Amino acid sequence: MANQTILLDYWPSMFGMRARVALREKGVDFEYREEDLTNKSPLLLQSNPIHKKIPVLIHNGKPVCESLNVIQYVDEAWSDKTPFFPADPYGRAHARFWADYVDKKFSDAQFKIWGKKGEEQEAGKKEFIEAIKNLESELGDKPYFGGDSFGYVDISLITFYSWFGAYEKFGNFSIEAETPKLIAWCKRCMEKESVSKSLPDSEKIVAYAAEFRKNNL
Repeated sequence: MANQTILLDYWPSMFGMRARVALREKGVDFEYREEDLTNKSPLLLQSNPIHKKIPVLIHNGKPVCESLNVIQYVDEAWSDKTPFFPADPYGRAHARFWADYVDKKFSDAQFKIWGKKGEEQEAGKKEFIEAIKNLESELGDKPYFGGDSFGYVDISLITFYSWFGAYEKFGNFSIEAETPKLIAWCKRCMEKESVSKSLPDSEKIVAYAAEFRKNNL
């Protein structure tokens, strides 16, 4: 029972993928439990009664909810491994700002590309391109968002890479043409086993998004 770690997750969720990447980056053994979001398990509803969403990390019987919160928890609970945050307070605040930007700007815009159509989809594409350009500008010529080491902002953003094929197919545009440095960063991150093992194949995501569009649009 000591150090029992369970992750309640759903395979195409870029938010669930964040938890997978964080745990694997720290070398944590965990039990993965796939949730059926149309028939949520009693454990999920009990563990996250407010939002009733994945991911939920259950560490020694205690649930931790919300993906960015999970990344921070993993960093602190397994602090003997390489940290996700810079040592200085400003660096940590800066990282939290950009992870929050991913959630507030990037996340909403990307859904409109594959989950909407018409004017709403076009507006989403415009917002998405603006967001990725801002993120590329923040990355600059650094290997990772925090500098030389893979960290909090990288984990927060890289999981969306598995969805880029769906954005391009349904949005009819090229992300690499818009932000070549960001795509180079994505490929660099994918060289890490913690990332490549945690992100599903892009074609599976495209098929998932196509099924969603067929059933909902």
